[in-house]
Amino acid sequence: MPAMDPHRHLIADLTETGHDFHRRGWSLGTSSNYSVVVSREPLTLLMTGSGFDKGRLQPEQFLLVDEHAVAVGETTLKPSAEALLHTALARHGAGAVLHTHSIAATVLSEHFLKDGGLRIAGYEMLKGLSGITTHESEAVIEIFPNTQDIASLATVIEGRLADSTNPLRHGFLMAGHGLYTWGESLAAARRQIEVLEFLFEVVTQKRLLTGSF
Repeated sequence: MPAMDPHRHLIADLTETGHDFHRRGWSLGTSSNYSVVVSREPLTLLMTGSGFDKGRLQPEQFLLVDEHAVAVGETTLKPSAEALLHTALARHGAGAVLHTHSIAATVLSEHFLKDGGLRIAGYEMLKGLSGITTHESEAVIEIFPNTQDIASLATVIEGRLADSTNPLRHGFLMAGHGLYTWGESLAAARRQIEVLEFLFEVVTQKRLLTGSF
């Protein structure tokens, strides 16, 4: 894919991310999607094409999309239906966006949907999240109902990101679906995934031990 040659290092990094997340059980089958911003003017993202096994990604399974989540250039690949969420997050400063489908995120997102979010406090691992410097903190991971109307959800997400008093931070969950998180770089976004997925496992195990599910 000559058009992708300038991005071969990013493709290699995203491919390794897919292999790693598949191994950990966070991106099984054809679930999940990943992106990295390659240009701000105009906004352009390199992202995984729709329908590919993230544990076996190949260089030809990536494409470029514009700010409207429309494929750039000649390609037979299709962006994920959720690409609009990636572009919404990128417009608000994200340099990379990662979406996973772990068991813990799926279970917790359904269980806590009625509360509007999952509150996690008191754990040392919280310090791995952007902006948190002490375990004496609380992270609230908002949960949105799963939907096929991604355009409407993207509008909601943009509104929450732009909230001057209490903006959306760290990530969000789609009920019964999975986690979205982001960072200024792919490395930062991967750190957020690892921290959040760890905390989701902790919450799940603790509730199972206490019989509170």
